[in-house]
Amino acid sequence: MEIFRRAQIMPGEKVAIIGIGFLGSVLTRLAQRAGAHVIAISRRPSSLELALRMGASELVPLDDHYKIIARVKELTNGQFCDCVIEAVGTQWPLDLAAELARERGRMIIAGYHQDGPRQVNMQLWNWKGLDVINAHERDLSLYTAGIREAIEAVTSGTLNLDLLFTHSFPLDELGAALDATHQRPEGFNKALVLYG
Repeated sequence: MEIFRRAQIMPGEKVAIIGIGFLGSVLTRLAQRAGAHVIAISRRPSSLELALRMGASELVPLDDHYKIIARVKELTNGQFCDCVIEAVGTQWPLDLAAELARERGRMIIAGYHQDGPRQVNMQLWNWKGLDVINAHERDLSLYTAGIREAIEAVTSGTLNLDLLFTHSFPLDELGAALDATHQRPEGFNKALVLYG
């Protein structure tokens, strides 16, 4: 919810979301509900299918850097995106996000970049005049507000958890659940671990 708030998505904007896992699919739904035209970009067919069910207008496979840029350029009539949300946490999608943002666009870093330093194309960021927003909030009161907003989104029907939780495991198979979370087999988004 905090990532969505910081992205400041407005009705009619073209928004690309790179990485349609749990986070990307939730952001797809929130952006669509805000009136944005959402372009979902992900490597797995099941993730793209989920993005469609969450309200994406366009689906683009995350497979070839230049092909993706050409497709997004085509989908946006050469203007590229008002907002690009990188929700993967690796170097290539970060590079791609800058390419897909329009001049004076917003690039939101939502992926968890925890496996070492990153390089950025500062020349491109400067030339485009991008607003780059690290959406990882550290303020406990904003975390709490985000949790309340998420609960409201679920109870109001804005977010349908039935679409987001693709697997369930009994508690005695916790190891298998953790393996699935790490390996992310085709069709996996999030799992519930059930007690009793």
